[in-house]
Amino acid sequence: MSTNYFLPIEDARLKRLARGWLWLGILALIGSGLLAVLLVFSRTPGLQNWPPIAHFFHVALVVHVDLSVLVWFVSVAGVLWSLNGRSLDLTTGKDVRGVLLAYAAPVTAALGTLLMIVSPFIGRGGPVMANYIPVLQDPIFFSGLMLFGLGAALLVLHSIINTRRLFSPIDGTDALRIGLALSLIPAAIAFIAFAWSYFTMPVFDNQALTGKAYYEILFWGGGHALQFIWTTFLLVAWLWLASACGANIPMSPRIAVLAFFLASICSLAIPIAYLIWPIYTVEHRNLITFAMGLGGGLAILPVAIAVVIGMHRNVLVAEAARPLRAALYSSLLLFCFGGLIGFMIAGNNVKIPAHYHGCIVGVTLALMGLIYHLLPKLGYGIPSCKPATFSSYCYAVGQAMHIGGLMWSGGYGVQRKVAGAEQVLRSTGEVVAMGFMGLGGLIAIIGGLVFVVVVLKAIWVNRKTRANNGANNT
Repeated sequence: MSTNYFLPIEDARLKRLARGWLWLGILALIGSGLLAVLLVFSRTPGLQNWPPIAHFFHVALVVHVDLSVLVWFVSVAGVLWSLNGRSLDLTTGKDVRGVLLAYAAPVTAALGTLLMIVSPFIGRGGPVMANYIPVLQDPIFFSGLMLFGLGAALLVLHSIINTRRLFSPIDGTDALRIGLALSLIPAAIAFIAFAWSYFTMPVFDNQALTGKAYYEILFWGGGHALQFIWTTFLLVAWLWLASACGANIPMSPRIAVLAFFLASICSLAIPIAYLIWPIYTVEHRNLITFAMGLGGGLAILPVAIAVVIGMHRNVLVAEAARPLRAALYSSLLLFCFGGLIGFMIAGNNVKIPAHYHGCIVGVTLALMGLIYHLLPKLGYGIPSCKPATFSSYCYAVGQAMHIGGLMWSGGYGVQRKVAGAEQVLRSTGEVVAMGFMGLGGLIAIIGGLVFVVVVLKAIWVNRKTRANNGANNT
């Protein structure tokens, strides 16, 4: 049985909401890309010891990670959850309140994002390299992070209230709608986990935890819950992109929903871990980590196989769909690359960021391709085919080199989250490996920059066309 997976986009009000979240995502990528240049230079032999770069590394890394992972992914969540919502009728008071809630979310999140972007330049807080959500211990940064978190919470609340009620998948469209609805389960759990950790933070010898230990515990459960959301989005994007390329996916809607269910429902292990063990125990952390690997592994493999088979059967791809195919193939390869590296991790070295860079970049590439597909459906122009295709392949090749260099360096024991002289590159092999990593990072930055330019050009062309049409009509 072959199925086409797509989401019809018709409601004008939902499109406007989605466009607002898209703009926030593009803003985050621009800020993240600028900071990424400093990060790559700070780890590249020959440039790493230049004082302004070396000293700015950890500060730039904090905001880069938060923009490229947290803000970008939440923004795409805003796009997808908005488009998956039901139409709002402004003749009823309930829906009017729903519209106000919907628009308050991106505005609040955008204000928070702007504060986080400017905080490294006007604040004085020291960086704390905690997993999932690194922070700057600065009032400006924390104000931005809390505002962004409030915007994300409003988004989740509105999406839960406004999501369509579907229980039995009839076709691929129903399956995608159910998948996006299921992703709201780990979204709600993430906020519950953050609050639970905050209010149950342990005190040892009458002293509260501070610094990295505090933020590691604070963000561990909620940070893992976020990964369940991104995994579900990855599966939705793979199926949607393959169908947009003309492939018939050999997977029934019910099997697809089962994969979405596994990717989302395993997040229920997180509140179970909170109920059974204190948040600082190894057992608590291990159960959450195991659940994430279990849910992701069981869900991703069958969808990936079905997509690859469907694309293999679909030899001819229309020219307009080539950017989507490039993003889909790049996503599949980078995600698998990152997953394989995960089996090679031993010790606290740069193999760890190589692993999660591969997986996160795999998700990012899929979402980039989905944005290309959605641009004309949101009322913008069609992305330029060759630059859009180039952006995915360039970003993928650069990230593969970046990840490969990190994995290579990890074999020498180069430590993670350090830069400049702290890397202690002793041998020629270590220098070459980190140089390869730096070159790959620069190539990936070029690919990301081209993506932003292509998106902005599609938006600009549409506005220019509208303006010309308006002038002609007058």
